[in-house]
Amino acid sequence: MATVYRRAAARQDLFAHYVYLAENASEATAERFLTNVETSLNELAMQPEMGAPAATKRSELTGLRKWEVRGFDNILIFYLPRDDGVSIVRVLHAARDWWRMLGLVP
Repeated sequence: MATVYRRAAARQDLFAHYVYLAENASEATAERFLTNVETSLNELAMQPEMGAPAATKRSELTGLRKWEVRGFDNILIFYLPRDDGVSIVRVLHAARDWWRMLGLVP
């Protein structure tokens, strides 16, 4: 079975998105977000090459890919494929300056 590894920054991102949605949309929306995140992460773990490549200047992020959370198209999952699944680097809103945050080449 493929494994999903969540880096600390990704866990913090998910928590922040959940709180924002619970406070500004509804608790039900926040719960649906978490369910959809888990579905998306499990799909990525099973097919890690699904996401679009994201060019980067940072050697530790070579091979970085991005994918949208199902049903929350403005939330992007940045991850690295692994032999046994995926490593989730960040989960960021598309309106944020994620190019700069991740040190990617625009």
